[in-house]
Amino acid sequence: MPKQFIILFLLALGGCCTVPKPAKPVPVAAAWGELPGWKDEAVLPALQSFLKSCPVLKKQPSWVSVCLEAEKIQKPDDAAARAFFETHFTPYRLSAPDGSREGLITGYYEPMVGGSLKSSSRYRYPVYGVPRDLVSVDLGEVYPELKPMRLRGRLEGRKLVPYYSRAQIDSEAMPLRGSEILWVDDAIDLFFLQIQGSGKVALDTGNMVRIGYADQNGYPYQSIGRLLVERGEISLENASMDGIRNWAKNHPEKVAELLGANPSYVFFKFISDTLPNPPGALGVPLTPGLSLAVDPRTIPLGAPVYLSTTWPATSESLDRLMLAQDTGGAIKGGVRADVYWGSGKPAGELAGKMRQRGKLWVLLPTK
Repeated sequence: MPKQFIILFLLALGGCCTVPKPAKPVPVAAAWGELPGWKDEAVLPALQSFLKSCPVLKKQPSWVSVCLEAEKIQKPDDAAARAFFETHFTPYRLSAPDGSREGLITGYYEPMVGGSLKSSSRYRYPVYGVPRDLVSVDLGEVYPELKPMRLRGRLEGRKLVPYYSRAQIDSEAMPLRGSEILWVDDAIDLFFLQIQGSGKVALDTGNMVRIGYADQNGYPYQSIGRLLVERGEISLENASMDGIRNWAKNHPEKVAELLGANPSYVFFKFISDTLPNPPGALGVPLTPGLSLAVDPRTIPLGAPVYLSTTWPATSESLDRLMLAQDTGGAIKGGVRADVYWGSGKPAGELAGKMRQRGKLWVLLPTK
């Protein structure tokens, strides 16, 4: 099937497909002195996190030699780590399509919600696994230049149609009945669990399980916080997790309609609970305060990324070398990142408050 036909086909299907736009502009090489605080910030933690990524990165030829060099460091400290990055990497300045250097930096975390393996009057909100009728095709396997374009939908007879939207999934018709892996007790908790991409569920039996991202219905993410601001329901300053939760408590009759305005829906699977933090899209466990969710069209997964921003809800500088180890449905563009803050309530408070402006430099192996 010609590539041009596939692209037209994807656009015609609309909601069934995740079709990223070309990533522009091209990153520009920068001097190390351009990175705010580079000479003063501790970079050893980033080296340690980078080494954890190397078993995955070494499957790609462009990362093999730099990973081997990292593994040769005999006495790792900040000086050795800084020398390693300066010797084997080149920083590249990232910018938005309009040429602006600053972008939105947010935070995410691993939430904990209450749940059950059985539905009841209390646990009535289903968490779905990947439905059997979801068709998901990685077009990059056929045409590498289409990576990471993915086609999602369902079959009606011999016709491929868009998959169910969130509003359809949550409707009384319950088209995904039978795909439940567990149930939770709060619709807003479930919504934010989908946004975070993973979480822990405290079961009514006293046990704890961890669930993680398995797939998605193919629709682009739409911010309900932005929608509430546009409607005049909340201020821009309150367009955070806490602000949305407070709005939901005061307007329970409007919650279902609001959530349905975001057609994107995430499906989950059970994952190992033996690790302190969940794995990201790269396949390695995330590190609180060091792992970033990025747009892989502009920042390759596994790459070190220097972030210059401010601490959540403050003007205090936060300059740090981090690792691109995850992705997210709302993370689109060159100057856009999500900082992983860890698990539990304190991490959730940091993530919920974080909506800062910041700059990014991606570090790529020097050829």
